[in-house]
Amino acid sequence: MLRSQSEPRLKWEHYMQCDGSPDPAVPQEINTFMSLWQENKNEDIEFVIKKGNQVLNLIEKLNFLLLDTPPNELMEEVIVQYQESILELQSLLHQKYNEATEHLLKKASTFADSDSGNMDVVIKDKNITFCIWGNLKKNARYSTKVTLFQIKNGFDLPKTVATSDVAVRILHTHYDHISPLQRIPKQHLKMQALESKPELTVLYDMKEEKEEEQKSGEDSDLVIEKESDGRKVRKMPKVQHGHTISFKDSTKVDPGENEKLEEESDKKSENVSTISGEIIGENVVDLHQFTPVGGVYFIDALKLPPQAKQIRGWTMVELLDVGLETYPYPPESEETEDATYPHIGVTLRLLDSVIFFEEPMVARWDSAGKQWRTDGISDIKYKMKEKQISFEMDAFYTITLIQDAHLNMPYQSWELRPNGTDELLFTIVTAFAEVQMQIKDNQCMLSSVIMDGSEQLSHLTGKWTSPIDLTVALKKAGVNIFPSDYSYKYVCVNKKTLLAEVTSYQQMALVASAFAFSWSKWNLASGQDQVVFKVSEHLKTDAIKDEDWSLYMFNGQRAQRLKISETSEAFSEDLAENTEFHSTLYHLLKDFASEGAIEKVKKASCLLIDAIYQLLIATRVLTYS
Repeated sequence: MLRSQSEPRLKWEHYMQCDGSPDPAVPQEINTFMSLWQENKNEDIEFVIKKGNQVLNLIEKLNFLLLDTPPNELMEEVIVQYQESILELQSLLHQKYNEATEHLLKKASTFADSDSGNMDVVIKDKNITFCIWGNLKKNARYSTKVTLFQIKNGFDLPKTVATSDVAVRILHTHYDHISPLQRIPKQHLKMQALESKPELTVLYDMKEEKEEEQKSGEDSDLVIEKESDGRKVRKMPKVQHGHTISFKDSTKVDPGENEKLEEESDKKSENVSTISGEIIGENVVDLHQFTPVGGVYFIDALKLPPQAKQIRGWTMVELLDVGLETYPYPPESEETEDATYPHIGVTLRLLDSVIFFEEPMVARWDSAGKQWRTDGISDIKYKMKEKQISFEMDAFYTITLIQDAHLNMPYQSWELRPNGTDELLFTIVTAFAEVQMQIKDNQCMLSSVIMDGSEQLSHLTGKWTSPIDLTVALKKAGVNIFPSDYSYKYVCVNKKTLLAEVTSYQQMALVASAFAFSWSKWNLASGQDQVVFKVSEHLKTDAIKDEDWSLYMFNGQRAQRLKISETSEAFSEDLAENTEFHSTLYHLLKDFASEGAIEKVKKASCLLIDAIYQLLIATRVLTYS
C-alpha cells in the first residue's frame, strides 16, 4: 500500500530539514529532547511558546504516523511507543507553561497597569492565547470585573477573591491535549484479490471466541489502560489473525447471505464499542457523538507570590520553593462544606479559525472522572455574530466548547469531477455548508467552505497537503464530514454492504481522472447490496449538463448501466438499451468511453488514484448521503 511508506518518507524529510529537532519516531531522540528541556528552569513565557510550537510539530508528526499507516501494518509496541511519546510531550508542554507562569508572577509588579495598578499581560500566538491578570492593589473597584480588551476575554470575580493575593490565568490552547487520545481504528477495510476473486477482509482488533480467550491468557486482554496526566492510552492486543468475510465471485449475489454477514459484522462492531466504551452518565459528554471545537481554556486562580520591594536602594523579595500554587475556590473547609458561594462569571471570544454551526455547549473537565461534564456551568449567553460566549462557573475549571460531531451528516449531495487537467474537484454539500476540495497527485487542497453565501476558513484554503492532514485540519476547524466508527449510531445512514461500498470507491478512484461521479436519489431505493450513482465522461473544464449524466449500479461484483434517469418516476433495475453486465465499473465504462478518456485513465498516476480513494473512504459519500 502506498501509505505504508509514510514513516520512511517522514524520516527522509526530517533528515533534509537538518534543524536539530529530534526524530519523534526514535525513542532515544525524543527522550533526550524531553530530558534536556525538563532540566531548563526559569524560562520566559515567550521562549516556552516558541519551544512549544516545536513540541506541537513533533506531536503532529506522531499523530500522522498513527493515522496514515494502515492499521494492519502497525505493530502493537509501535502504537504504544507513539502514544506514550505523545502523552509525555503533552504533559511536558503544560508543565513548562506552568513554570513560565510562576516565573512571570514572581515579577508581576513590573507588569502593573498604569490605571488600575494590577498586572495585565496578554500574549497571542498561532497556537495559544496566554493572558494573566494579577491582583496587586486588591481594590474591589478594579478587581471585581476584569476585561482584557486585547482579546475580548473577561471575568467577574466574587469580592472575596477580588480582595485577595490572587492571579487569574486564562490559557487558551487552540488544540486539545485534555481529551483521551484518539483510538487507532479497530476495524480496517481492505480489498484483496485472491485467485482473481474479490475478497473483503474485515480485521477486528478484538478477542476471539471465549475458548481462545482462556488459552491466550494475559496476551489476549483487549484493553490495557494506562493513565498519564489525566488521560488514557488504550493498548490493543497483537492480532494473531483477523475475522475474514469473503464474497466469492459468482454469477449471482445471495442477498440473504450478504445480509447475514453484514449483521455479523455489525454485532462485532457493537461488541467492540461495548468493551472499549464506558457507560455515559448524566451530564457527561459522549465524545462519540460530540467533539470539542476551538481548543481548551484553562481558567485558573493562582496564589500571587511575594513581590519584590525596594528598600534603601536594595531590591528584596521573599523566595518560596512551593511552585505554582492554585487558589482554592470555593474554600476547602469542613465548616463551609454546605455553604453557597457566588459564581465566577466568564466571557470568552471564540476563535475566528473555527466554525460553530450551532450554539455550542460549554463543558468542564472532570480530572477525577477523566471526562468532560456540563454541570457546574450556568447562565450561558451567546453572541454568535460577535463570536462571544459568557457563562458562570461555581469553581475555576478547564473549559471547552462542544459541538455535535454529526451536524453535517448526512450530506445533501456530492460530486467528484475532473477539471480537464490532472486535478479533480470534490464537492460535498451539507445542510450548513458547501465544501470543495481539489485533488492532485498524492495531495489535496481545500478550495472553499461556503456558508450562508460567504467563504469561511480562509487560513486553510489554497494549501496543498496530504488527505490525512486535510481531514485533521477540517475536523479541528469544526467541519466534520468524516464519519467515525460510531457515526452510524447518530446519523440516518443509507446502509450498504461493505463489498459494494468499498469496491465502488476503488473503482471510482481508478477512472475518476476522466469520468465525473455524482449523488443519485436512487441510491436510497437500490437496497443494501447495490449502490447507484451518476456517471459522465468529462474531459473539459466546463460544467456537466443534466442530460450528460447516466445512472450506473454496482454491487461489487457486477456493474450495469440503468435504463432510468434521475428524473424517472420510479426505480427500476432494467438495463439500458444496447448495454450488458460487466464485472467491474472500468470494463463497463469502456463500452461507452472515448479513446481519449480511456487513455487518460491508463495514464493516471497511482498516487492520484490513492489520494482519491482516501478521500472517498474518509467521507463515505455512498452511505452518508
